[in-house]
Amino acid sequence: MIGFIEKLTDRHQQAIADAIKDPQIAKEVQEIVAGKISELEKAYIGICYLGELTPRSLDYISSYGEQLAAPILAGVLRDMGIPSRALTGSEAGIVTDSNYGDTRPLEKTYDLIPQRLLPLKGVPVVTGFIAKDEKGTTTTLGRGGSDLSASLIGAAIDADEIWFWKETSGVMTTDPKIVPEAKSIPSISYREAMELSYFGAKVLHPRAIEPAIRKGIPVRVKCTFDPDTPGTQIVHDDVQKEAVIKAVTLHKNVALLNISGAGMIGTLGVAARAFTALARAGINIVMISQGSSEANISMVIEERQVEKAEDALRSEFPRDLVKEISHDHDVCAVAVVGAGMAGTPGVAARVFKAMGQAKINVVMISQGSSQHNISFVVASKDAERAVQELHREFCLGGEA
Repeated sequence: MIGFIEKLTDRHQQAIADAIKDPQIAKEVQEIVAGKISELEKAYIGICYLGELTPRSLDYISSYGEQLAAPILAGVLRDMGIPSRALTGSEAGIVTDSNYGDTRPLEKTYDLIPQRLLPLKGVPVVTGFIAKDEKGTTTTLGRGGSDLSASLIGAAIDADEIWFWKETSGVMTTDPKIVPEAKSIPSISYREAMELSYFGAKVLHPRAIEPAIRKGIPVRVKCTFDPDTPGTQIVHDDVQKEAVIKAVTLHKNVALLNISGAGMIGTLGVAARAFTALARAGINIVMISQGSSEANISMVIEERQVEKAEDALRSEFPRDLVKEISHDHDVCAVAVVGAGMAGTPGVAARVFKAMGQAKINVVMISQGSSQHNISFVVASKDAERAVQELHREFCLGGEA
């Protein structure tokens, strides 16, 4: 552990030396960073003595990356002549529940942030991803937490626009690793962005734009490595364009869970009981499909939760009602998303015709009444090819 702390110290002290020229500012930042690393070292020692790492302790440890980086960035701004101050998320006013590892911000956050930030003179550099609960214990906001922090602050102070900086040139028509011709989408709606992120587009987490939606604030996704490009603007209204489909997404690491039995036919509340049992077990359902015969319910869930889900369902249903509970690991979920699908005839026909011509078998289909997405399940071996075929079918990259 001593070697790790030494490397961590050297790395941050070198970053300070490289980035900050004013010796007084550099010294102040070095002292702050040294203090933070000392706190972190004590936490590591405590964990080693106890021999356990609780979710609460993990949140505390995980918070230090941001806590070490923020003072350096604030120091760089001051070195440039721009008044600045580093703040943790909690110091900026973000208060959460105590569900360590994946907390939710409390309503009071929207009142506290303007009280804490607006009186400040200069540029506040706020740590993303971390906050504190009402007891003052460090918490983290889970996946997409840094974007959520920015969105919370932007919404609370009624910003004109909220910018998320990413490694890609905005929200893409699909994963460029699968389709090199993928392009940045100039503008999409909140609903389309949430559909894309929910069905596998990793550039945004659905929770990240909820505060922006609440206040109707536009969000812009820009590229860190190409800051002059406009990126993608996410706005309230559906943005219509000639193409009815905006993007194709691929959701990997999922499994298809099936419950079936003749006893389910005509029996009231089977679906409700299944979903309630899964909810109690903390299982997130990605997609649902049920045939009109009522003899089968299929669900797509996260692959890592399959065993837990099956145990929950077997505990809920007697054998005379549900005869079989099975799953298929070797699948992926594909979704086509676009507001232009609503009211446009023939979109589903084009999707599944493309799959048929490519000889890709569709295992399960799901479409909501909003008509903003069509999602379906295919074998893992066909997943990337399905995305490529759909990207080509709807000319999302300008393909002929």
